[in-house]
Amino acid sequence: MATTMITTLDRSSRSAARGMSDLTIRNLFIIPTIVFLIVFNIFPLIYSLGYSFTDFRASSPAAANFVGLQNYRELLNDSFIWSNFAITAKYVIVSVVGQVIVGFGVALLLNRDIPLKGLLTTLLLLPMMLSMAVVGLFWKLLYDPSFGIINYTLGLGSFEWLSNPDMALYAVAITDIWMWSPFVMLLSLAGLSAVPKHLYEAAAIDRAGSFYTFFRITLPLVAPILMIAIIFRTMEAFKTFDLAYILTSQPTTEVISIRLYKMAFQEWQTGRSCALAYIVLIMILAITNIYVKYLNKVKER
Repeated sequence: MATTMITTLDRSSRSAARGMSDLTIRNLFIIPTIVFLIVFNIFPLIYSLGYSFTDFRASSPAAANFVGLQNYRELLNDSFIWSNFAITAKYVIVSVVGQVIVGFGVALLLNRDIPLKGLLTTLLLLPMMLSMAVVGLFWKLLYDPSFGIINYTLGLGSFEWLSNPDMALYAVAITDIWMWSPFVMLLSLAGLSAVPKHLYEAAAIDRAGSFYTFFRITLPLVAPILMIAIIFRTMEAFKTFDLAYILTSQPTTEVISIRLYKMAFQEWQTGRSCALAYIVLIMILAITNIYVKYLNKVKER
């Protein structure tokens, strides 16, 4: 019965009149999508991989010369590139840890019966729906030492957030935390709502404290979803460009994506920039693979 429904058409339909089977109709929808993905995703990856082994410059009419692994060797031996990676790693750690703490903390507060819970949750999700450029310009005004509301609220006077080399990276991370903590909160709420209520009831009967309940029931059961949030946010934080580029131009905030942009579109080192892009890609894949292995171990517990 099911097979007949899937493989046959209504004889009175237009598709049947044209002699098209269900398989043909399915292919008409799937094949354009596959072609689109190949043209706009896979082909540029392969094309840029080829350029990474050349000395090609987009600003020069000269033909690209094959240089093998020279671009990769020079990049991996460049101390400035490793400095950019160190800045990126620091940014990722501060940003992701902050998002997990804030997002999970807010989710714990919302995981109870409170007035206007739906409206409050919706309002808290608004930051992640905004454009990166809008968020960057908005927070640039908030950080302004002359009329920014942050200095006024904290009583910091004319403290320089974005011009201070020691604070600029943290200022960008705070902005990222504000924007993407709702993402962690949303996933955490889904995990908290799936925790069986009878476990809390059993813990209450055994007179278990809130500390014991959190670390023995709540956190272990929410950990897999929390790990998924960490994986996504780590990948995105590692690729951060918009916020850091819009908010400040300090050398201490030059994350690897900004270094890649400058190399490709200001210095026109197209071949080297392609090689750097693949180094970044390999690092992201390696970090993600570590997270996924740890996630599988958490699920097995």
